[in-house]
Amino acid sequence: MNSTPKKYDTVIIGSGMGGLCSAYILSKEGFKVCVLEKNRQLGGSLQIFSREKVIFDTGIHYIGGLSEGQNLNRYFKYFDLMGKLKLKLMDVEGFDRISFSGDPTHYMHSQGYDNFIRVLSEQFPGERENITRYCTKIREICKFFPMYNLEEGQKDLISANFLETDTKAYIESVTANKKLQSVLAGTNPLYAGEPNKTPLYVHALVVNTYIESAWKCMDGGAQIAKYLAESIRSMGGDIFNYSEATKFNFSGDTIKNVQLSDGRVIEGKNFISNCDLSRTMDMIEPGHIRHAYRNRINHLENTVSAFILYVVLKSKSVKYFNHNVYHYENEEVWDVFNYDDASWPKGFALFPQYSSKNPEYTDSVIVLTYMKYSDMKEWDSSLNIIPNHKQSRGAAYEDFKEQKSQKLIKILEQRMTNLKGNIESYYSSTPLTYRDYIGTRDGTLYGISKDIRDPLKTFISPKTKIPNLLLTGQNLNLHGVLGVTVSSVVTCSELLGSHYLVKKIKEAS
Repeated sequence: MNSTPKKYDTVIIGSGMGGLCSAYILSKEGFKVCVLEKNRQLGGSLQIFSREKVIFDTGIHYIGGLSEGQNLNRYFKYFDLMGKLKLKLMDVEGFDRISFSGDPTHYMHSQGYDNFIRVLSEQFPGERENITRYCTKIREICKFFPMYNLEEGQKDLISANFLETDTKAYIESVTANKKLQSVLAGTNPLYAGEPNKTPLYVHALVVNTYIESAWKCMDGGAQIAKYLAESIRSMGGDIFNYSEATKFNFSGDTIKNVQLSDGRVIEGKNFISNCDLSRTMDMIEPGHIRHAYRNRINHLENTVSAFILYVVLKSKSVKYFNHNVYHYENEEVWDVFNYDDASWPKGFALFPQYSSKNPEYTDSVIVLTYMKYSDMKEWDSSLNIIPNHKQSRGAAYEDFKEQKSQKLIKILEQRMTNLKGNIESYYSSTPLTYRDYIGTRDGTLYGISKDIRDPLKTFISPKTKIPNLLLTGQNLNLHGVLGVTVSSVVTCSELLGSHYLVKKIKEAS
């Protein structure tokens, strides 16, 4: 970093998707922008890593809504990403496949609502009317959120009854067929849904975008961060890695600068935090924000975390399969959180990686299964963040990971018989990995857990009581690539005006 102090129009803490999209928008509008990232690699959940020359995604396993005219496609055209990204359309007939132990059938989620209804109706004769009714409701809910559809306006959320509609209960009301209920809820790991808690709108907004179209990023999702960063820099923005923000310094009621762990300070007129909300609160000294607001943020419950297995396959041993697998030990897909050491894991999601260098074969697969942060209690005090905090968690932690890996591999090979004998090596991550590298307080997969019992409590405004501090990221609206992209637009609308910004995005798409 240049030793000459600069004062930026906007300083953004965190280079996840929300931070980079916010930086792009403001840079495009002539703001002098700085992005601060504590890690070496940019992108948050867009980050990748490689083992044995094989690339693994850390969070972006597939993307929805990227076909011409669809919501994310229109946003990505504004961000100058379409045409640059290397993408592969997933299997139209069954991009996601739901399976259960003891049942040889793979139940299909298909692209396009007509296909979705047709294929599931073939697998569940007599259920076509119920499946159609389910799809109609999903689309109806999605229309209620203007920015999701790149439209202006604000609907009256208080009057929206689906905010208090339980996803599990609604699906059960659609059909009495227990297996179909489980299949409709089978992609639960996309939003970490919980029974009697997760609102129907969360399920709807997530599954809709994939039903519209589902895509793999060839060679990993880090290309999204790469192209956004290149554009930001080309428009005059600065992006600094190894720059961990630790504290906001104030002048009166407004933030003057942000202090970094190495003692540097970065001055700005406005600040946007793309960090975990509780970590943002930690950067604000008492007295600058109401205790009630701080207490509310710190006591919001987060979604569960995950144990992830990264498997390198033997060269040219497994043909590439153009779909994901969601597998459950039984039909109780809502019960996967309730495990003990003996019953873990009760299910997993499997994502094949697609390599442009070897398109005929799958070089690697990623296997995700739920894991509670409380399972990490023994190693909770350890940190592993390069370069500022690098600690070994010891042999017991490595033994824990190995035992879990072996157990998951055994189940995986029973479900995916073509993988048996073809595993070259494997690596794993735990909730502590998510906590340290993504920067969340408890390794949460998707940030704040939405709750039908108090739906408005989990709607976080981008505005804070500090006049020059805004928030962005997955906790504002919805997680995922589309959700976080929308949150960046909502945040930047506070500086640019919603009408003006939506018009600009529409013109570009």
